[in-house]
Amino acid sequence: MSSLADWLRERSDEQLVALLRARPDLATPPPADTSVLATRLGVRSSVARACEDLDSFALATLEALVLLDADGAPASLDAVAAMLGSDVTVERARRSVAQLRDLALAWGEDAELAVPSAAREALPTFPAGLGRPAEDLTESVAEAALAELGEEERRLVEKLAGGAPIGRTKDAAQQVPLEQATNPVQRLLAKGLLLRRDAETVELPRQLALVVRGDRPMGAVEPDEPIPDLAGSDQSTVDKTAGGAALELLRHVEGLLNAWGEEPPDVLRSGGVGVRDLRRTAKAIEVDENLLGLLVEVAVAANLIANSEGAEPQWVPTIQSDTWLASPPEQRWAALAQAWLDLPRLPGLVGARDEKDRLLNPLSEDLRRPLAPKDRRRILDYLDELPGGYGARPDDVAAVLGWRAPRRGGRLRDDLVRWTLAEATSLGVVALHALTTAGRVLLADGAAEAARLLADALPEPLDHVLVQADLTIVAPGRLEPDLAIEMKLIADVESAGSATVYRVGDGSIRRALDAGYTADDLHALFRTRSRTPIPQSLTYLIDDVARRHGRLRAGTAAAFLRCDDPLLLAEILAKPEAEELELRRIAPTVLVSPLPLADVVTVLRAAGFAPVAEGPDGNVLDLRESGRRVRGKSRSAPPAAIAAPSAEQLGELVAQLRAGDRAGTARRGSAVSPERGRPSAEATLQLLRDAARQQRSVWLGFVDTHGVRSQRVVRPVRVGGGILQGVDTSSDEVGNFPLHRIMSVALVED
Repeated sequence: MSSLADWLRERSDEQLVALLRARPDLATPPPADTSVLATRLGVRSSVARACEDLDSFALATLEALVLLDADGAPASLDAVAAMLGSDVTVERARRSVAQLRDLALAWGEDAELAVPSAAREALPTFPAGLGRPAEDLTESVAEAALAELGEEERRLVEKLAGGAPIGRTKDAAQQVPLEQATNPVQRLLAKGLLLRRDAETVELPRQLALVVRGDRPMGAVEPDEPIPDLAGSDQSTVDKTAGGAALELLRHVEGLLNAWGEEPPDVLRSGGVGVRDLRRTAKAIEVDENLLGLLVEVAVAANLIANSEGAEPQWVPTIQSDTWLASPPEQRWAALAQAWLDLPRLPGLVGARDEKDRLLNPLSEDLRRPLAPKDRRRILDYLDELPGGYGARPDDVAAVLGWRAPRRGGRLRDDLVRWTLAEATSLGVVALHALTTAGRVLLADGAAEAARLLADALPEPLDHVLVQADLTIVAPGRLEPDLAIEMKLIADVESAGSATVYRVGDGSIRRALDAGYTADDLHALFRTRSRTPIPQSLTYLIDDVARRHGRLRAGTAAAFLRCDDPLLLAEILAKPEAEELELRRIAPTVLVSPLPLADVVTVLRAAGFAPVAEGPDGNVLDLRESGRRVRGKSRSAPPAAIAAPSAEQLGELVAQLRAGDRAGTARRGSAVSPERGRPSAEATLQLLRDAARQQRSVWLGFVDTHGVRSQRVVRPVRVGGGILQGVDTSSDEVGNFPLHRIMSVALVED
């Protein structure tokens, strides 16, 4: 069997370039020659990294080679196909072996296949669920022994042969002769059909498992990628459905910002948000706690919410959130979608428990996963492969991606697929199990272009509402921005969704009057914006609230109350609240209080009065709280992907490998004796000048600018100025070699 280094030397330059592109860790630092490259190919970490890119069948083929001990002696392609099972043809096995050859995980001709010894370490302890072979047990002996087993022993053997070959039992505490055995485990141990590993562990020998499995030595092997059941819809339907989800997302995030602006939750010591605060917020904005966890994670990633820090840190909306709230819907969506796509965390873990049975909260450090963005894109890239409007259910996507890369994702591999698709659906990146047009562009071109395409999918904003007789207002779709702002001021949201229902009441009308609207303004608004007749009950409500509104005037003394009706002030002084507010009369129509104006207005409104706040100029003040804001941190850009080496760079690297091989096989003649670890400068110059004059080649031990040692066979052309100019005999290219980097030099014998 040829060595891996010899096999690599026989590869073409194109094949070596493809190998270095597929396994980039091999090229850093640049290997000096093929022997160094072969050594790196056999390193366990490099082999394990290469196995992560193998599909299920290629991984099974590698396991088959290891089971055939191809790391010690050559194995044939026919033996590999037989090990993979009767359902696998030799041609299919050949294609899989070719895939392993491309990655240098296998080498040699079909009759003499070999694998690196590290492959056994990189694979599971029991490849294909097969245990280690037992000494002095052949398959023919195992087959005969299996036929003689009783029902209990056979059931136990079949169970171990169908899954992991290891079993734990107290019956293995001692090994007794067959005549003294009292249970199936002891009888199998006595017959040599089970191997005792310790006092509580037994292992089924490989020979017996192979007999049980019959023509499928490795069990169920999937040679081809699973074919999912595709769900087809019109792409425009998918985009419109996603547009509705995007609007719902924006409404929920806006509610989150308002809720945490008024009552920010505390930052836990772990950096997360407490369960009590989450439940309170979920109830306030009417979402379930799982969705709220996603909203919180994305809002912080988009720099809409930040840690206020300080002695008692809280999660508070940022100044940037006001800019976000004022932006068009498609731009707001794009900011959230991009933040989610680049999020190095797993919101799907919210609500789970860690190894110490501690609850995982949103924003805690336990949710950080640096590889999450890469996994997220891999899942969405699969949907991007499907035709427009077609999608697959999460279980089918998990099955396909699990076959393509069974070693990626770890124990959360399938959960990652389900979480990602559920989150993408909530964000409007996926709808009806299919990738949206904006989602495809988001993956390929970024958020700005995706926002433009989402705008086309959003329903046209409406310029009207429907006023109902029960004092509710129905917005049958997305409202124009100015109308939406007016509706939120004049009425309270009763239910939201594709159609939003508002309710008008005393408090909402008073809120509008406080903001500067008059009764005539409100009548005109409803008259021009409603497509339904205005009910008299609404007209009476507006007039009644407006008539009482402002009769009582509040100012600062710290605060004062003035009213043209002395009887109304007398009524206030008779109330218990007057004592609480420390009110006193300074004139027949004026009361003053040392308390802040906002407190005076709040207490009087709670007592049933309808005061308005008044500024120094006599105009009405709007005392509504706008919520706390903090200065958010600038959003850090996702780490830039390390650029893959170009074809030219890899070609140069292969040329260096060839040069190193040539130098390693060159016969060396007279050499310069080293002084203190390196050759004498004077002797080196003399030898190089003599070689240039005689047109002879020299062998150089050289250290490049990266500190990597290499060997070169060079034909000197000119020596001077601290530089050796010579022709590299492996490529016939002229190069410059600084003399201070030459560590050894010798003439090459013809």
